[in-house]
This record gives sequence, structure tokens and C-alpha cells, in this order.
Amino acid sequence: MAIEQPVARPENPRFSSGPCAKFPEYNVNMLADAPLGRSHRAAVGKARLKAAIDGTREILGVPDDYRIGIVPASDTGAMEMAMWSLLGARPVEMLAWESFGAGWVTDAVKQLKLEAQVKTAEYGEIVDLASVDTDNDVVFTWNGTTSGVRVPNGDWIKPDRQGLTICDATSAAFAQRLPWDKLDVTTFSWQKVLGGEAAHGMLILSPRAVERLESYTPPWPLPKIFRLTKSGKLNEGIFKGETINTPSMLAVEDYLAALDWARSVGGLEGLRARANANLAAVQAFVTNHDWLAFLAADPAVRSNTSVCLKFTDGRITDGAAFAKAVVKRLDAEGVAHDIGAYRDAPPGLRIWCGGTVETTDVASLMPWIEWAYEAEIVALSETA
Repeated sequence: MAIEQPVARPENPRFSSGPCAKFPEYNVNMLADAPLGRSHRAAVGKARLKAAIDGTREILGVPDDYRIGIVPASDTGAMEMAMWSLLGARPVEMLAWESFGAGWVTDAVKQLKLEAQVKTAEYGEIVDLASVDTDNDVVFTWNGTTSGVRVPNGDWIKPDRQGLTICDATSAAFAQRLPWDKLDVTTFSWQKVLGGEAAHGMLILSPRAVERLESYTPPWPLPKIFRLTKSGKLNEGIFKGETINTPSMLAVEDYLAALDWARSVGGLEGLRARANANLAAVQAFVTNHDWLAFLAADPAVRSNTSVCLKFTDGRITDGAAFAKAVVKRLDAEGVAHDIGAYRDAPPGLRIWCGGTVETTDVASLMPWIEWAYEAEIVALSETA
């Protein structure tokens, strides 16, 4: 039995959770002034790199005494640089409620061989933040890209803490308010909320993190791309655009274009409003369809960027196969690309709702999900 398709289609079917959709009206011609074929250490290259740092500070509201650096290997490189350089001075608590947080646990416990206290929660849930002792160093993700769970606020972090908070904020920066006074190390990548290009990470350090770097030497060797100090002092050049390794000036120009667009929509508050509107469009649909639910059941910890959904119809006996079939139908119709759940997450859908996505596209997508779901339910009944 044929299921009637919706009339409206998303104008942009790109709902991937990374790399994420470019901002509306993006055109590669916007990058025509990129200083290609020039050294990133020349005046023109340094100026563009510094503009990226300054624009990040402006839009995110990063305090003036925090350092911002562009580092290799995306958010992963930034997080591992921070962990390898800072951990080991104090006891550490590792918090994980999704796959990337679990990866940081592996780094701390199996690679750095720290006797860390590990606190975990299932996908869709979050650990008891009130139980966390921030007199220890604490490593956590602010927004779980693969679980759709975010930290609701920073109230659990003591203002007079003795430890450092090391926060992977890659799906939160530019979509959620980050309490800078509670964060000592914050990392993210350009490829997430602003839809920038991959391979570059951002590392933001509080004065307390700088103090740790200058007073503590870890017992393990550090690769060149992880070294943030010289002769016991912070390498200030990294935080002025003098990158450790060679950056892509084309990717830098792309990030600068995204920052300009962010300004045009009202900066951080405008970006938050766009992401919140996208989440609201999904919520409105889920509320009226009992066969679909959020992986994060508690709205207080529900992400407004990486929105994760699960099918709840009791007729579905193989959730992974069913979700894969729905995703395949949507992709074949050209209405949604790359919206399957992350490989380590429970079966379902993951819809990127960050600010570069138009709410009209999210609203148009949801009836197509219903179409694909109904078509697969019919297919199941015909093969039963």
C-alpha cells in the first residue's frame, strides 16, 4: 500500500550532526579574499587568524583574561591537548553520558593511566551533577552530541573550586549559554554550530588553567602539537594566531564568514533563539505522535542542537533495522541526509537543530519522518 507523501519539502536536507549545515545563503565565493598560497605566519595570515580569535571572543562573550587559541585536530585535538597537559596534578572525576565523553574516560584511564573516579549515565540521561566534587579536576561534555543530552547549567560547579573544569563544548558553543566563570578549559570545533570546516579546534583557557600549565609538568611525554608552554611559561603566541602547526587559511576564511553571519542574526542570543525554535518544531511534532519520543526524556537536559529521537511502536522488533530503513527512505527522497543515530547510541534518529538550520526546514522534515515511518510499518506487516 502506497503512503501519500507530504507536499512541502525541506529546502536544505542537510541535518547532519557534524560536519553541520552551512549557514543560509552561504556561497564559496564569500571566501574569495582568503590569503591562499601565503604563509600563515605572514602579516596577512596572522591578521586573519587573530580575527578568528577576536570574533570568537566577541560573539561568545569570553572574558578578556581568558586565552583563546586555534589548535590542530578539531575538538578532539583541543580536548586531548588539554587533558595531556593539565591532568595528573589533582584527583580527577570523569563524567560520561555518551560516546565522546566515554572516549575521554578511555584517554584518562587507559592512556594516561590515571586513577580517575568515573561517573556514567545511560544514553538519554545525565549523571547526578550534585555528586560531583569540583575540588577535583572534572572532565565532561556540555552537550552530548550522540545522546541529545546537555548540562542544564553550571550551578553544580563551585566558584571557589580547587580543581579545573575541562569542558568539551563542541555542540554547545554558539547555541547555549556557557558560564565562563565556571569553566577553566573549553573546547569546540568550527564544524558544529556555525557549520564551519573540519580539522581545526578551539581551546579556551581561564587564568586558573594558565596557572596550572605554568606550575605543573605532567609525567608523560607530550607530542609537539600538544605543547602549550615554553620554558615553563605559556606560549602566548598560540593565543594570538601563531598556530602550532599549519592551518588551512581557506577554512579560517570560512569560519570568519560564519562569524559575520552570526553577527547578522544577533550574535549568541540570535543563534540560541534559532536553535531553540528548531527544537520547538521537533517537540511540537513529537507531542502529537506517540510512536516517536526524545532519547532525553527530561526537557531540562534536552539538547537544542543534536536532537536524538527513538521509535516507540511496539510492533517494531528490530529497532536498528527499522531506524536504518527510515533513514534510507528519507535520504533517497532527498529530504534528509545523515540523520541516523550515532553508531554507539541506541537506534533512532539524530536531527541537527543548530542555528544554521532553518526552522521551516525542520518543520517540513517532520511529516516526512511520519511518511517514512508509516511506509516501514506497512512493509513490516506485509512481511509478517
